[in-house]
Amino acid sequence: MKAMYYDAFEKPPEIRTLPDPTPTDAGVVIKVEATGLCRSDWHGWMGHDTDIKLPHVPGHELAGTIAATGKGVMRYKVGDRVTVPFVSGCGRCGECHSGNAQVCIDQFQPGFTHWGSFAEYVAIDYADQNLVALPESLDYATAASLGCRFATSFRAVVDQGRVRGGEWVAVHGCGGVGLSAIMIATALGANVIAIDISAEKLAFAREIGAVAVINGRDVPDVAGAVEEITKGGAHVSIDALGSPVTCFNSIKNLRRRGRHVQVGLMLGEQATPQIPMAQVISRELEIYGSHGMQAWRYEAMLAMLETGKLAPQKLIGRHISLEEAVPALMAMDGATDLGISVITRF
Repeated sequence: MKAMYYDAFEKPPEIRTLPDPTPTDAGVVIKVEATGLCRSDWHGWMGHDTDIKLPHVPGHELAGTIAATGKGVMRYKVGDRVTVPFVSGCGRCGECHSGNAQVCIDQFQPGFTHWGSFAEYVAIDYADQNLVALPESLDYATAASLGCRFATSFRAVVDQGRVRGGEWVAVHGCGGVGLSAIMIATALGANVIAIDISAEKLAFAREIGAVAVINGRDVPDVAGAVEEITKGGAHVSIDALGSPVTCFNSIKNLRRRGRHVQVGLMLGEQATPQIPMAQVISRELEIYGSHGMQAWRYEAMLAMLETGKLAPQKLIGRHISLEEAVPALMAMDGATDLGISVITRF
């Protein structure tokens, strides 16, 4: 198979021909039709993720058709159209039994714990527990874009943030995760404030539902601006970027008994951000992490897609080739692209 491959962190990846994968007894091999390019892939390539063992094939947002199945797979067959959460559960541990495969002790993560989807084929283990069947009406590029950013945002907004209609929601960072969160919170009836340093991204945030925007490049006190707009602070605030500044502001701009959800990764030198702990205590703030979404929760998200309440296809910025994904991955940390890049040509 053709695949993106690297054998050293921060070294330019190569496009190579590698052996086709084979399924485990409980797994499948998926012919990749589309796969999203995500900032988490950049973190992995930089060496920030200890799960990655070199050499490696990245990629974790994917959709395609099943090309082969292991003898123990019961629910899926060759030819089925599927996607998979980027965090897949083993199906055996206590977290999986409680319905929380997104924090499985022995989780399977394509592109991190195992070789990923920047390739013509990818092997996925624990298939019966983790695959998600795709409706015929959903194209592969849109389905791939759900796998990390959109699904993670759905859980962050709906399950962790518990956003309700009429609440104020601040979203810090208008990349793929942030734009997804804006769309989802708006669909739930919330009033969303978008925060970023790109005027272009903020304009797009308004197009998909944000009722107010703050340009952090021009506003010295972002938290104060949120408090002024909301007359007391956000009910829910989401750090969709993952930086010490956005994390601090997201907690700082909450009203009393507000809820902060950390979605953006903070790894390497940024792993221990400053937190306004006095305010956390005095205002009884709630702080949550959000790490992917369980396969069984896709049903609710897909239902909102099919009825048109959510339109993640609007968030896709570019369709690119596997070769074009190499420089795009390397430039990810400083990218200014509007929307999600999806690899659809192999």
